[in-house]
Parts: sequence; C-alpha cells; structure tokens
Amino acid sequence: MPVQPSEQEDEYFARLEISKRLEAQARQAAAMADEEKQRLKELHYLHCPKCGNHLESTVMDEVTVDICPACHGVWLDDGELAKLTAAKSGVLQSLRRLLG
Repeated sequence: MPVQPSEQEDEYFARLEISKRLEAQARQAAAMADEEKQRLKELHYLHCPKCGNHLESTVMDEVTVDICPACHGVWLDDGELAKLTAAKSGVLQSLRRLLG
C-alpha cells in the first residue's frame, strides 16, 4: 500500500520548487542585464553625445581627453577635470608664491 504525502510535504516541495524557479529567473535577468549593458557600451562607446561621431583621444596636460572632430566638443571621464584644474592651480600657486 503506497504512502500518501501529507499536506506539509506537498507545501514544502512546492515552496522548494518556487524558490528554485525564482533563483533561476533572477540569474537569467542578471545575465540579460549584463548582455544589454555590453550591447549599449558597444553601441555608444567613444561616440560623441552631441552629434554621434566617433571621438578621438588626445593627451592634454598629461590627461587623456576625448575630442569630437565634427563638433569640436571636448568630453572628460570621471576625475579628468579635477586633474586638469589641479595642474593649473599648481602653476597659479607657484606664481603667487613668487610674486608674494
């Protein structure tokens, strides 16, 4: 005579199945988000936000900046403006010390 599962056993296995499905769905969503992020990077990487042309990298005061040859826009990455202004303020502070 086969043993019938209890309601608690049925509920346990149903919860286990739901948690496995939710974990699989979360992994799939994360993978899709990574793929979409990579696709967008490939689509927009080193393209001018203003006109869409390809940007050219140029070194300016030891900082690499991106310049658009079409609209002549200058685009800076995170921290590059601080590096550029720090270099300029160092020269100005030296001049102030010399001039007293």
